[in-house]
Amino acid sequence: MNQLQTTQVQCPYCWKTFETVVDCSVAEQQYVEDCYVCCQPIVFQVVTDGEHITELHVSAENQ
Repeated sequence: MNQLQTTQVQCPYCWKTFETVVDCSVAEQQYVEDCYVCCQPIVFQVVTDGEHITELHVSAENQ
């Protein structure tokens, strides 16, 4: 079973939308990933049900 899910997110700095991959095997996670467009650090807060993303919030690192 593939527990990786691709999703679209919008950068809180440059407002560009890009595609990223989330590991759904972890129920609740928070991590920092750089924007693929402007390279600024984005904080991802993710909740999954083990197979799919149920909540996804992105914010600027210093918010």
